[in-house]
Amino acid sequence: MLIVVFLSVMIVMIMVRNLRRDITRYNRVPTDDEKAEEREESGWKLVHGDVFRPPAPYPMIFAVLCGTGVQLLAMGFGTICFAAVGFLSPANRGSLVIAVLVLYVLCGSMAGYSSARLYKTFKGKEWQKCTTYTALAFPGLCMTLFLTFNVVLASYHSTGAIPFMSLAALIALWFGISVPLVFLGAYFGYKNPPIEYPTKQANVIPRAVPEQPWYLSTWFTILVGGILPFGACFVEFFFILSSMWMNQYYYVFGFTLLVFLILVITCAEITVVLCYFQLCCEDYNWWWRSFLTSGSTAIYVFVYAAIYFSRLEPDMWVTYLLYFGYMGMLSLSIFLTTGCVGVFSCLWFTKKIYGSIKVD
Repeated sequence: MLIVVFLSVMIVMIMVRNLRRDITRYNRVPTDDEKAEEREESGWKLVHGDVFRPPAPYPMIFAVLCGTGVQLLAMGFGTICFAAVGFLSPANRGSLVIAVLVLYVLCGSMAGYSSARLYKTFKGKEWQKCTTYTALAFPGLCMTLFLTFNVVLASYHSTGAIPFMSLAALIALWFGISVPLVFLGAYFGYKNPPIEYPTKQANVIPRAVPEQPWYLSTWFTILVGGILPFGACFVEFFFILSSMWMNQYYYVFGFTLLVFLILVITCAEITVVLCYFQLCCEDYNWWWRSFLTSGSTAIYVFVYAAIYFSRLEPDMWVTYLLYFGYMGMLSLSIFLTTGCVGVFSCLWFTKKIYGSIKVD
């Protein structure tokens, strides 16, 4: 906590000082000599006409991923809060799984609303297709993998195989409650006005992005962006893996809530800082990069899970299949959750800074 607070204070001090200087410089009335010299602007103000362009490519897929991330974020926060205040007993593992499933289903309206409003902001017209992808893509992938693992377990006559009636109940929850809630949320999301930007798209043709320094290349910022959030939560992640795979009980949900909040804060901070540096170098393609920068935390989670796997002493190929299959699903969920945090943090940040300057 102390390390994260220290880093947060440093980042805020640097950003506030630099931004205050930039905003003062951009809003200052030029003198007659400066007008005569026709001095050209530089920095992030120069891309004000392109900074709010829809993400390219695949704006619909981007909206679907953000909507699914919002749903997972709300589900995770709600589950940890219920467990922290004592509603869910750690000794009863089934109650935790049921809470996760029920909250995920009930948060479907948030996913539909977020994806539909984002897609409308991007001037998309096929909102029914966007909503269908939001309702079926991620849960469909998870259900396909889950059914595959269940068939494998049933072939080994394992007690871990799920009965048919439980599978039917899961499918009923998905199509009977989750899908209608997603479409209901999307209806209200698309009825609402699109997100308003402080500047208008002034350029018909996208502005050419100058060559970027190596430390602001896409792959470098993506790999660097996930290190700090993962470093803030990897100790707690060790105990969560021990609870999942070593049959140990997990009781410290209060610490989990704290670590979850630290993870969200660090994802938002590192993404905003890298987005600011990117805009200062006149690169306005921040939508996808902000999602991937904070979402790269999931890469380190999966690598750490692969290292942890040696503790299980596997002796059957099914162990490899189940472990890496389920950890892949968990890493994908973390990718979507942290990715949506990065996107909405950068959206708030860009609206704030461009709303505070005068644009001719």
